[in-house]
Amino acid sequence: MVNELLLSDLQPGQIATIVKFTTEEIFLKLMEMGCLPGEKIEVIQKALFNDPMSISVAGYLLSLRTDEAKQIVVNI
Repeated sequence: MVNELLLSDLQPGQIATIVKFTTEEIFLKLMEMGCLPGEKIEVIQKALFNDPMSISVAGYLLSLRTDEAKQIVVNI
């Protein structure tokens, strides 16, 4: 069974696959960093109050704000 969630809902250590982005603005920003639908993404850690969060995707470590992570739909 495939569960679609928002990236912001994942906990550190969870790995998922990017499905889509809810806005074009975040898509363009992340596409430049190699984050495309179909890529595996792992939550590395979350800061106090979950903002920002550190993720690993396409060989990069990135920091995303929670409002950005809420625009990324993933499958676990």
